[in-house]
Amino acid sequence: MKKLYLLSATLFFITMILPAGAQYKPGDVAGDFSLKNVDGKIVSLSDMTDAKGFIVAFWCNTCPVVKQYETRLVNIHKEYASKGFPVIAVNSNDPGISPGDSFDEMKKVARNKNYGFHYLYDESQQVARRFGATNTPHLFLLSKRDGKLVVEYTGAIDNNAEDASLADKKYLSDAVNSLLRGSGPQVKSTRAIGCSIKWKKS
Repeated sequence: MKKLYLLSATLFFITMILPAGAQYKPGDVAGDFSLKNVDGKIVSLSDMTDAKGFIVAFWCNTCPVVKQYETRLVNIHKEYASKGFPVIAVNSNDPGISPGDSFDEMKKVARNKNYGFHYLYDESQQVARRFGATNTPHLFLLSKRDGKLVVEYTGAIDNNAEDASLADKKYLSDAVNSLLRGSGPQVKSTRAIGCSIKWKKS
């Protein structure tokens, strides 16, 4: 019980750390970006012309909460990529602070965990700052509307990191399903729970 309390208190503290800049909100227009994938190729959202939108997941190799959600994110990509909403995972952590989040480690994790989605390295941290990402994981659901990338949902994947079977509110999946039905998500924003992004020291 004491261990669980300490974990909860730690997660509460790290979710309160915010980077400089405003966070994208539902209804905002997101900008495109180009980042290096774990296969060494540069990936841009604009290159994926067949996509209806994107599930942008600010991710990393080391956060315990990310590890709890790994299988779920893999399955979300399997379910929705073929329907036009692929997962695009982005690691913005500074490896100088978190060595386990280096690009070489990203390649190992993607291979060992069989990531079917792009896993991109935000070395400059500019993409995370532009989105206003605060945590890993932190999800941003984007849809294509009139040639623009519109933010439809931001926040958590669901309401139970520890046990997927006990998650009775699947925020991200519900939001994507709403878009596929032609309507907007009922829940547009939740709090991202996880480890704070490791920002470079100025």
